[in-house]
Formats: sequence, structure tokens, C-alpha cells
Amino acid sequence: MSTHAPSRPSYAAVLRVPHARRAFVSALAARLSYGTVSLSALLSVTRATGSYAVSGAVMSLFGAATVFLMPFRASLIDRYGPRRALLPMSMLYGTLLCALAALTWRPGASPVVIGAAAALAGACAPPLGPTMRALWSELVPDRGLLQRAYSLDGVAEELLYVSGPVLIGVLVGFAPPASGILLSAFLIVTGTGVFTLSPALPGPRPRAAGRQRAGALRGLWAPVVVATGAGLALSGVDLLVMAFAAQHSYDPDVVPWVLGALSAGSALGGLANGAVRWRASARVRLCWFAVGLGLVVAVAGLAPGLWTLTAAMACAGAFIAPALTTAYLLADETADDASRTRAGAWVNTGVNAGSSVGVMVVGVLVGRLPLGVCFLLAGAAAFVAALAAGGRAAGAARVGAGVPPLEEAPCRRR
Repeated sequence: MSTHAPSRPSYAAVLRVPHARRAFVSALAARLSYGTVSLSALLSVTRATGSYAVSGAVMSLFGAATVFLMPFRASLIDRYGPRRALLPMSMLYGTLLCALAALTWRPGASPVVIGAAAALAGACAPPLGPTMRALWSELVPDRGLLQRAYSLDGVAEELLYVSGPVLIGVLVGFAPPASGILLSAFLIVTGTGVFTLSPALPGPRPRAAGRQRAGALRGLWAPVVVATGAGLALSGVDLLVMAFAAQHSYDPDVVPWVLGALSAGSALGGLANGAVRWRASARVRLCWFAVGLGLVVAVAGLAPGLWTLTAAMACAGAFIAPALTTAYLLADETADDASRTRAGAWVNTGVNAGSSVGVMVVGVLVGRLPLGVCFLLAGAAAFVAALAAGGRAAGAARVGAGVPPLEEAPCRRR
């Protein structure tokens, strides 16, 4: 399936690709569920149990099951096709979310039962982001236009995670927090149902030979490591900005505005990245974007005041979407047709795993080390990941000189 790419591809051209608009909009509707479920579950579990410790443990179970089982669920998409795998997965996930909502609608439910329901729900969460990115790769054969498609997808996803909590904030003003979980279930089931009706969806993909799968996994080193480093760097920013505001005696209400600058910078950076015709390879760009992110976060702790910190966060954000978009592009270039969705899922897992670890580490360090040192360490995570990815790639290039590319690094046939 293809379309003629204009000499200067635009974001409008991405949405004019046959079947792309319908699939993209329905996938975004379903993915909005992930922007609403975390806050609504946190609020409803806290209300039902009266314990922040219990709600934190429940959300950790939910997050761990969602993140670390994502490559396995993505492999089911590759093996059986999105139509056969996504719909039952989303219906099971939606049913378990409804069970979690019922358990937390009123106080009194057992924390063990709530935790089990949350963990089971997380284990079934459909990998819609990796599936949509794999579909973009099917729909858009031109690499320049595909870069635009991935940038558009990344910016839209960023906006979903910003607007989801706002939507829940409005909803809980007149309804119990558990109603947000029901809304999340409705979004995922309805959106996924419409998405699976798209004629653009591919069928099951033939499984690759063991040697090809091993080569694809080696090729994922750079995007997964950089994504993990970015997650480590960014996860602690929320806590660091809060600590900065407290240290400088600012009202806590300013924190969302500073973090909003981070999101706005990411959106603008993502759109700009998609518009540029890069001459450097995706692997080189990936490392430089990570270096830029790390350096800006590292020096943000030197900001003398709130406005300077806000500007630094906007600059840091300008590297986020380009780094993640390039990581997904590189994963797509590396993957064979039988593992395209799983390759993107590994990048997702890297980001989320890094975020989970980073927020715990920063939580321990804040208060024990000077704030500037904490910012420096957060930025160093992205910088070190870039060095590791770049060094491994250079070593692989030297070792692999003269090896037939289809054996060691299978590329997508175009």
C-alpha cells in the first residue's frame, strides 16, 4: 500500500495517505485511555482504601505489568495480526478495568483483590502505540514522509498524556473517581474496535528465522538504550522542579506551568524534527538528540530563578520528541517484517522502565544531595546512554565489516 510522496512532504500529506486518517484518529481515541487511566485509578484506589501506600503499590503493579509485558503482547500482534489479537486483548483489558472500577467505587474492598485486578488489567493492555507506528511503516514507503508520520504520532501522543489528566480533573468534579476508570475502558474498547475495522491493517506476519531475529535484537540496542536513558533523565524532572520551587519559595501552583513548558517544547521539537530533511543517519541523530537532552537537563539546576528554569525545560523538551521519534524510526529500520510491532514495543518499554527507575532514584537523592547535583545526575543518564549507544554502534560496525547485511541487520524490503 503506497502513496506518491511530494518533493517536500508535509503533515497534511501524511493524513492524505489512503486509510491513514481513519486508522490514526481511532488509534488516538483508544490511546487516550492511557492518558486517563493512571490518574483516575490512583484517585479511586486512594478513595477506596484510604491509603496512599496502598494506591502507590497498586499503581506500581499496574505499571509494571503494562510495561514489562508489552513486548510479549506486541509479539502476539506480529504473529496473529492486529485484527485477531488487538480486539480480544482490548475487550479483556476493558473488562478488567470495569472490575477495578466496581471494586473501588465504594470504600471497603480488599487491597489484595484491588491489586490483583490492577495487575491483570495491566498485563492485558493493548500495545496501540507500537501497533500504530508499525502501521505507519506499512502505509508510508517514503522515509521522509515516514519521519513526518512518526513525528506527528509522537506529538499527538504527548498531547494525549497532557489532556488525559485534565479530562479526569473535570470528570471527578461531578462523578466518583472510579468513573474515570470506566471512561478509560470505554475509550480503549471503542477506539480499538474502530481501529481494527480499518482496511489498512495487515494480517499475520511470517515468523523470521532465528538468525534474523537475533540480528534484529542486536540492532535494537541503540534505540532501546537511548530511550531508557531519556526515561531516566525525564522521570525525575517532575520531582526536581517541585524541589526547585520549594527551595526558592515559589508557590507550588507554578510547577504545572514549568512542566507544561517541557511538554510544549517537546511538541514543537517533534514538529520541527519531522519537517527537517536530515543528512545524518538516524543512529547519529539519535545519539546527538540524547546528548542535547542530557546537557540541558544537567545545566537546568544552575537556573537562578523560575523563568530561567522554565526556559531550560522548554529547551530540554525540544529534544524529547525528536529523540523518541528517531528511536522508533531506527527500531523500524532494524526490524524485519515479522517483528516490527515488537521492536517498537521494546523502545516503549525502555522509556517506561527508565521512568520507573528514575523517579525512585531521584526521590531518594532529593534532600540528600544539592539540587544542582541532582539535575546533573539526571542529565548524565541521557548523556551516558548516548555514549553507550554510539560506542556499541561503532564497535558493531567495525566487527560487522564485510558481513552480508541481510544476515546481520535485516532491513525492511521496500
